[in-house]
Amino acid sequence: MNKLIKGDRDVLPLLAVSAAFTFVLSSLKMPSVTGSCSHPTGTGLGAILFGPWMTSVMAMIVLIYQAIFLAHGGLTTLGANTFSMGIAGPIVAVFIYKAAMKSRQNLYLAVFLAATFADWATYIVTSLQLALAFPAASGGVFASFWAFAAVFAVTQVPLAILEGVVTALMFKYIVQLRSDVLLKMNVVSPSTLKSLKESSA
Repeated sequence: MNKLIKGDRDVLPLLAVSAAFTFVLSSLKMPSVTGSCSHPTGTGLGAILFGPWMTSVMAMIVLIYQAIFLAHGGLTTLGANTFSMGIAGPIVAVFIYKAAMKSRQNLYLAVFLAATFADWATYIVTSLQLALAFPAASGGVFASFWAFAAVFAVTQVPLAILEGVVTALMFKYIVQLRSDVLLKMNVVSPSTLKSLKESSA
């Protein structure tokens, strides 16, 4: 992260926007499971722009701030939350985004899919973590996983789709504002930007 910022100061505003985006979206929580909650993650944007490892650092910082100032999450669950939201989700986001771009999908559709699947991946991992912590008396971890996943799905499926739309709109704003930085970071190709400009003309 330090190397990237020192190499190109133009990246710093994007880094701040990504962290703020993650903070705001992941702070919007609603009750879902006893002792847990359902919320957007906001990590898809950072993963697309900076990759999963820098996003994991941003996610951990966001989770620390939320635990201290918003009583959201907690310090004792920081490791589990960072892994599900800051590592598993972003890895899936990068994989989906690159696969979509290789198959020549629309840029904003690729961003939408990446953010949506990153959110779902986060909650699949969260369901597994909760299942390991609280295995069912009958059926064990497997039964507990499906129980947690089913409860999360009620709120998380529509929330993730909404997050995908919001992330795509945010990305469109960034493209319009700083497409030059995205080119330098190899997030988008010149041909993709050219086709976007031609389609909007």
